[in-house]
Amino acid sequence: MAQLIRKGEALVGEGNEVSHIDLLIGPEEGPVGTAFCNALADQNAGHSNLLAVLEPNLAVKPATVMITKVTIKGATQAVQMFGPAQRGVAEAVAESVEEGVIPKDQAENLVIVCGVFIHWDAEDNKKIYSYNKEATKLAIKRAMNNEPSADDMIKGKPTANHGFAKTEDDVKSACADGE
Repeated sequence: MAQLIRKGEALVGEGNEVSHIDLLIGPEEGPVGTAFCNALADQNAGHSNLLAVLEPNLAVKPATVMITKVTIKGATQAVQMFGPAQRGVAEAVAESVEEGVIPKDQAENLVIVCGVFIHWDAEDNKKIYSYNKEATKLAIKRAMNNEPSADDMIKGKPTANHGFAKTEDDVKSACADGE
């Protein structure tokens, strides 16, 4: 039986242009297909989900819906999502098929739900494009290879550095405060 849900994550870059991608890949007739349809059909203020396209009228395969991981708060951020981030995600999907990471013979039957983060203060569109492309390619590779393995996760846990939480005590404090 084909794997119904593949999961991938990657963080690339720095500063306000950092890209953090969370994605799901799976058959269109499975749970990822349902999530894909729901994401594309459920548009809300500040959360305009969109198909990844190389250019208008040239959508990528597997069909990919980009979902916003934060509320879009203005035209600049919206244009960044519909411009450099969309182009980066689309190129990453296309190159993943071209390079065989996603088998070409499965590209018509799979769908991708791709969570994209655009910081409200991001300014450098070249970095937004580059970081989103690199992070999406890495997340796809990890999803298709079931990475990291449970062994890799356990091995890395003692030295893991989240980056956004300074210490274990900071994390515990933030969780206790409801942040």
